[in-house]
Amino acid sequence: MDVDVQNIKKWVVFYPIYINSKKTLAEGRRINASKACENPTCTEIYDCCTHLKLPCAIESEKAYPRDFMQRGRVRVLLKREDGSVYNPTISSRKQLMLQVAELVPRHPGRTKKQEPASSSATGPSKSGKGGKKKR
Repeated sequence: MDVDVQNIKKWVVFYPIYINSKKTLAEGRRINASKACENPTCTEIYDCCTHLKLPCAIESEKAYPRDFMQRGRVRVLLKREDGSVYNPTISSRKQLMLQVAELVPRHPGRTKKQEPASSSATGPSKSGKGGKKKR
């Protein structure tokens, strides 16, 4: 956006694991599981932040320390130099996480991905127990 990229180190860090409903609080989730979304990505979070008209940047080479296999994080600027907020509805990290978690399931890329998955789930199902038998 129109913000100086030199001060990006002072921006709020937002890892996708913060709003992942599949993770526990010990694994890094920071909001209630009922309000979190399933497996968000950095690009989805970035798109949601730009939709909320917040300056943001993706750092794809960074990883969350507790889960270093999942790469990427988003840096977001919530407040201007004078202390005023960019979006009046979002004044804290927690509010940002809740707003983004609400928007991610409605992301255009996510709704397209879920349609084929739901149709394949209604296919013919195998009846019976299966697996190894106990002796």
